[in-house]
Amino acid sequence: MANEIFDRKEVYVGRDFGGITYDITPDLIATYIAGTGDDNPWYRGNSPLGGPIAPALILHSAVYQTLGWYLPNIYGNLHARQEWSLFAPVMVGERLKTRAIIVDRYVKRDREYVVNEVLVGNASGQLVSRSRTHQSFLLPEQTKQGFVVDKSREKDSSRTFKIGERGGDPIDAPMRKITEEMCMAFSGPARNYHNDKQKAVELGFPEIVVQGMLSVCLVAEMMTRRFGLGFLYGGKMDLRLVNVVWGNDIAGPKGLIVERHPEGKRTRAEVEVWCDKADGAKTLVGTASALEL
Repeated sequence: MANEIFDRKEVYVGRDFGGITYDITPDLIATYIAGTGDDNPWYRGNSPLGGPIAPALILHSAVYQTLGWYLPNIYGNLHARQEWSLFAPVMVGERLKTRAIIVDRYVKRDREYVVNEVLVGNASGQLVSRSRTHQSFLLPEQTKQGFVVDKSREKDSSRTFKIGERGGDPIDAPMRKITEEMCMAFSGPARNYHNDKQKAVELGFPEIVVQGMLSVCLVAEMMTRRFGLGFLYGGKMDLRLVNVVWGNDIAGPKGLIVERHPEGKRTRAEVEVWCDKADGAKTLVGTASALEL
């Protein structure tokens, strides 16, 4: 019935892109480590579950395996918001299957947004994670003149974000230089605006635009190191990408546990999270939570 109503290439709520099967191999883990710098010993050796556990966001870019959900005007498109729910750990050696579907499309200020939900299940049919990626696009009537976003934007006084100012227990994580080699490992092997400066310029940016999902992975790394299995079983994130991380920027996540509340026999910790650059500019703000086991 949908094919009778919608054009074959139309981007509409409910459009189903099917799924892809992934084997979670040691090589895939090594590529993840090279792309993020997250080298948790659980990924390679013994863990509380016996063998090695995959990173929480090992399939961080499954949503981008097809770009059929993108709007036609890709000039200046940006990853704007990322939601993630985790339901169970994934062991190295497992086989996972994804399913992607457009669940929302909306206009906000000068951009149009498309939201793609990806469900990930294991070989037994158990749902292990759900993510929603909000990608933003310039409206069709907007012209392609100059850079869509440049480095001066993040210094604008209007782009200040009040977060981390409440009382609570801090969670610290190291700052990390996001090298071009990391960008290639994370967003390659094909050259694109996330790992090649010329490709970035062609799409309206002055430098390599570090894939927004990399910053999301840094937050997941911080939450995993702080809460362990409590994040892998039932962790949540709702993150807004507010400034671009450029190639060779130094950036890192921070968190503040601002609330705890009962959840069954356990306690859930609610966390304000953000990512800073070395100069203090915030690139990501939002919330995350995990069980305290």
